[in-house]
Amino acid sequence: MSDATKTQTTLSNIGVVMFAVADQDAALAFYTEKLGFEVRGDTRFGEHDEMRWLEVAPPGSRARLALNPPMGGEPGGSSIGVETSDVLGEHARLSALGGIDIDPEP
Repeated sequence: MSDATKTQTTLSNIGVVMFAVADQDAALAFYTEKLGFEVRGDTRFGEHDEMRWLEVAPPGSRARLALNPPMGGEPGGSSIGVETSDVLGEHARLSALGGIDIDPEP
């Protein structure tokens, strides 16, 4: 075990779990109408509002699901966004561990 794995994490919460869905409207209907989730965000963006960021969550939950179309037409893909009180410190700790796919800059 390295010193990096012995370092206490500052991660405190799962903020958002992002994954690709083929049809955002169908996914929205499933999560809200079938599972009772709330819409936490539904925003269009891009030069011509061609992109959409859609988040849902169970009532009272801090964690959210982002229902995104596949990036660049590629199928699949997912990410987990976590919350921390020390972004730079946690980034350094995770980078030192190795074997974790994180962005080069926090």
